Amino acid sequence: MSRNAEVVVLALYADEVMEPLTREDPERTWYGRFVPIESQWGGSFGFGWAAEFERVRNRSGLLTHLESLPWPYPGSVQVLIHDQDDDCFGLWMLQDGKLVEVALPRTQRIHRPAPDNHDYPPDPGHLVRTDLGNPLAEQTPEELREARPAW
Repeated sequence: MSRNAEVVVLALYADEVMEPLTREDPERTWYGRFVPIESQWGGSFGFGWAAEFERVRNRSGLLTHLESLPWPYPGSVQVLIHDQDDDCFGLWMLQDGKLVEVALPRTQRIHRPAPDNHDYPPDPGHLVRTDLGNPLAEQTPEELREARPAW
């Protein structure tokens, strides 16, 4: 299954924490690397990093990894994720040490039913804007959704 996604991490004074994530590391559960978000006047802003993931399997375990990092200001950590089927970026913030998706006004995450087996990586569903006048897909009941974390 091919599915592109962009991920942005924003965090104050986190250069040291994010530096190892700017390099490839075959020991991680996820594959890829982040690049600093550059200012239009040259140099990094110092609080933002971006990555692009080409396949679902390449990002497995990313949020768990980010949760485990020693953030200097955990309250400033924001993770923005835009999967290819999303209408807009979703927002995850640390709450009690876990990255939790924050409900955005006028959006809804639509979940698909869980697969019968684990041959495929978990599906995060897709984030839709509810204020665009488009009909919404039917929401899968919670007990039928994928229980494994998609990120």
